[in-house]
Amino acid sequence: MSTTFFNEMYDSAGALRPHYCAYADWLAATPSERIERKRAEADIAFHRVGITFAVYGDESSKDQGKERLIPFDIIPRIIPAADWLALHSGLRQRVKALNAFLHDIYHGQDILRAGLIPREQVLNNAQFRPEMMGVDVPSGIYAHIAGVDLVRAGEGEFYVLEDNLRVPSGVSYMIEDRKMMMRLFPELFSRHKVAPVQHYPDMLLENLRTVAPQGVADPTVVLLTPGAYNSAYFEHTFLAQQMGIELVEGRDLFVKHETVYMRTTQGPQRVDVIYRRLDDDFLDPLAFRKDSMLGVPGLLSAYRAGRVTLANAIGTGVADDKSIYPYVPEMVRFYLGEESLLNNVMTYMLRKPDDLKYVLEHLPELVVKEVHGAGGYGMLVGPASTKQEIEDFRARIIADPAKYIAQPTLALSHCPTFVDGEKLGGIAPRHLDLRPFVLSGKNIDMVPGGLTRVALLEGSLVVNSSQGGGTKDTWVLEN
Repeated sequence: MSTTFFNEMYDSAGALRPHYCAYADWLAATPSERIERKRAEADIAFHRVGITFAVYGDESSKDQGKERLIPFDIIPRIIPAADWLALHSGLRQRVKALNAFLHDIYHGQDILRAGLIPREQVLNNAQFRPEMMGVDVPSGIYAHIAGVDLVRAGEGEFYVLEDNLRVPSGVSYMIEDRKMMMRLFPELFSRHKVAPVQHYPDMLLENLRTVAPQGVADPTVVLLTPGAYNSAYFEHTFLAQQMGIELVEGRDLFVKHETVYMRTTQGPQRVDVIYRRLDDDFLDPLAFRKDSMLGVPGLLSAYRAGRVTLANAIGTGVADDKSIYPYVPEMVRFYLGEESLLNNVMTYMLRKPDDLKYVLEHLPELVVKEVHGAGGYGMLVGPASTKQEIEDFRARIIADPAKYIAQPTLALSHCPTFVDGEKLGGIAPRHLDLRPFVLSGKNIDMVPGGLTRVALLEGSLVVNSSQGGGTKDTWVLEN
């Protein structure tokens, strides 16, 4: 892969890319004092609304559990219509194949019998749920909401970094970033035909209603949250409010005669669809973790009986596990009879002796990730690590190779970004990714764009908010 960074705004000769010309003209003509004032306004507004996240996962950090504001950058990430059209087709194809894979492994397991994926990779996976074997879910859809992380590398080709199918988060920031840009700079939207994203909650609600249990004409949909201490609680409250549905915790629901009910002041009300933002382990203390105080006793029995729909389905995590990721192009071929439209990153499986040998010999050049890791934790970015960090990670790999995968260090694209302390007007290139949100119901669709995350630290390739990353508004042009 190329070691040069693709610049979203400028070509290799330093000329503006056509889709950025109108924005660049506006930026050059706008006084820096106005830009600084608007940046400050954005910070104040985000604080007022409470758009924060809590930092978890790094037990050594003094910020453990602390609420933070996600930094917002006012230089948008702009995607031409033709690029989005290609991404749209590739994303629909990929999510369709992933849903087919999930249905297969919980039913006939044809892909395992064909020997295309090692049986033990699936059946021994911590995210595989035997309790879901033979369970028919509405329309055969398991991942109703998928967040697919994409990056650009080399000459600008897109690669999928990972598929998030359990409880993907971040869509509220996509919507709020757009609202903020429209509020701060309304004149920009008269100069550009930017595809809207504000209708995402309506699209999500309609998507959830289409997968209600059979025979339910007017389904009651709720959003199940772990509670106010969850790192994404702002998003839970935001989406429930935007969809006009109840935000509930486990204690607000109960199961009777394999049917889920919600406690209300008017008495019990049946619940048909649960958009759950709670991990499998905590959903039902009678079936999974017995010490869970967050779930609903008996929920699995109601689900297995077909009396309630869970979005996403129990057991989807096996399809977004990093050890399964390398096989997605094979899934596309097996289930759809097509070649994958989106690129996977070359991946070394450290459970394989030859891959392990290669990775241990090339650690300073590679990115190594825990198979079950998330949030930018449990990973090594070789080129950005010290010799001691590399040797410490080497010992962890040798102790349990199957726990890790490795990939080449991608030359992630970058985009001009306002960075405090920088010269030249405070603008500097920073690396970024893109997370579109793909909805599967009666149809497979998505709002144009997604959440662009940007690594604000110079040279950093880790865009996660928990690792100091920020966000940008993502503009998909309609012409």
